[in-house]
Amino acid sequence: MKKLIIAVATAALMTACASAPTQTTTRAQANAAIVAANAANARVSKVSYAWRDTGKIIKKARKAKDAGNFDAAVKLAKIAKRQAMNAYAQYQEQKNAKPHF
Repeated sequence: MKKLIIAVATAALMTACASAPTQTTTRAQANAAIVAANAANARVSKVSYAWRDTGKIIKKARKAKDAGNFDAAVKLAKIAKRQAMNAYAQYQEQKNAKPHF
């Protein structure tokens, strides 16, 4: 019985250690992703078409990077960059919109 309990505990411990999340990105990659998101957001801000939450997401990405969670920082920065790119595409599509009577 003791051997069974020890075996089960060892197996559980090995499984927990094997499934522990590891960082796959570096601080430099997180910085690059945040810089790219800032550049995309600045481009759309120049034409006054920035979306409401893009800046907030970039701030969250910076906080995640400062906390050492580079994977989350890159993920958030990519979301912010995609939002900025979509906002610019929306601007391009709607910049000549006029009322139709």
